[in-house]
Amino acid sequence: MQNNLHPIVIIGSGMAGYTVAREIRKLSPEQALVMICADDATNYAKPTLSNALVGKKAPENIALGDAAKMSAQLNMRIETHTWVKQIHSEQHELLLEKDGESSTQAYSKLILAVGANPIRLAIAGDGSDDIHVVNSLNDYRAFRENLEKRKDKRVVILGAGLIGCEFANDLQNTGHDVTVIDLSPLPLGRLLPAYVAEEFQKNLEDSGIKFILATTVEKVTKINNGEDYAVMLANGHSLVADIVLSAVGLQPNIALAKTGGIHTSRGILTNSLLETNQPDIYAVGDCAEVNGTLLPYVMPIMQQARALAKTLTGQSTHVHYPAMPVAVKTPAAPLTVLPAPTDVDVNWETEEFDDGMIAKAFDSEGTLRGFVLLGATAAKQRLALTKLVPDLIPTTV
Repeated sequence: MQNNLHPIVIIGSGMAGYTVAREIRKLSPEQALVMICADDATNYAKPTLSNALVGKKAPENIALGDAAKMSAQLNMRIETHTWVKQIHSEQHELLLEKDGESSTQAYSKLILAVGANPIRLAIAGDGSDDIHVVNSLNDYRAFRENLEKRKDKRVVILGAGLIGCEFANDLQNTGHDVTVIDLSPLPLGRLLPAYVAEEFQKNLEDSGIKFILATTVEKVTKINNGEDYAVMLANGHSLVADIVLSAVGLQPNIALAKTGGIHTSRGILTNSLLETNQPDIYAVGDCAEVNGTLLPYVMPIMQQARALAKTLTGQSTHVHYPAMPVAVKTPAAPLTVLPAPTDVDVNWETEEFDDGMIAKAFDSEGTLRGFVLLGATAAKQRLALTKLVPDLIPTTV
């Protein structure tokens, strides 16, 4: 049975988990809070990882605070290196495991901030296990350590999406030889109209980044006594790399939710109050599919955290999504994207400049529903255009 003497428990120490904790603390300094996480609970901003090289930020300089500092700052108990094995929804209880020992943790409210895991392609070859992914500070530390050992600086990136392009630009700007491979015919193909993607690609290529598109990697093999990798492509071509980085996308973590009878689809299903189908259990961040929509970006996390903190401290609040443009960290091709809703038919209108373009997506009634700003001149229109776009997801009551 629920017991309000029990704490609010947050599972996950990423940006979503810490932001919710911070927002709750603003409204309720004394509310008992517990954070449980499988790692060391270091607080950091994941978006900084994809441009840390240009910013000359070593992994140890990216951390904003360790578990002890965050525990004191937020007046919150933090259980590190602790795995939540099961959610017992009816009992309002979690089954934990740490250092081989099992225990339980009761909760009054439970927040799932369990994030998403990198998608791993099925790639053959004895070098496939050495392919890096960067989805955490620990991942990034391992990537940087390996990168610094490599003399030829040839990096192959799998994935020409947002993260792949950001890493490509960061690596290229720091003296690396970068090749990006993707099955799509254009970079950022899901976010951009084709003609904008073509111009974006050209700008990155002008900076020295190479693209091999409309194919995929089939095999990665160690060569030269394990010093290098032969990367074989489905189109029959191959290239040699010192290091391979996979950035083909993320998949929300839903396995734990299922142990508690929580409904899932691509992510953990919630309504606009961020409630799951189980009483007193909520989801936020990259794992949360809110009213059928996944938004794995910083601004939606902030909106979710503020709304949920109000709800959990007695003021029932639906999450409200204003128009939230995404700035892509590719200085060689400055880009801001506000994706149009996928369920809305739009027509694109374009204005070109010497250094880029503005592409606007209008619906059948002439309402601006999204836009793409490419280049420094276009970027100046960001605030004015954002004000014209209606809410991305209408609040449901």
